[in-house]
Amino acid sequence: MPQSGSDNFPQDPPGTGMAVTAESLYLANLLLIPGIAFVILMVIYFKQSKSLPPLARSHLEQTVSASLWAGVLLVIVNLVILLLGGYDGAYTWMVVIIYFTVCHSSLILIGMLGLAKAMAGKCFRYPLIGRVLPEACRGMA
Repeated sequence: MPQSGSDNFPQDPPGTGMAVTAESLYLANLLLIPGIAFVILMVIYFKQSKSLPPLARSHLEQTVSASLWAGVLLVIVNLVILLLGGYDGAYTWMVVIIYFTVCHSSLILIGMLGLAKAMAGKCFRYPLIGRVLPEACRGMA
């Protein structure tokens, strides 16, 4: 019977835990605790990003970039609402519904794919909004 920690089970690549944490915080920012999860993600990024293994650094950079893009999209949507007559305007709900069905749900889906890749110990580049993968991750994607 194999014992815990024996050579019969493959080890996760270095940085897998932090990669999963980064992806989880990204999804928490979009779904559960917006703002709080973003602050935690940024604290981790500024304090630890230089000393992390390539897998963790890659996922952390992708999630920070995607979180910033999500914030920019949210500001743009609010500006569009204000330009179309404010929050009491006729087009407010149309813009909100389009934003949530197209932008927000796409960001969540991409985050779920990133989380799956992180759990598998692989690098992942967010389409359109992601940063270029570091050289060390190019063979791990």
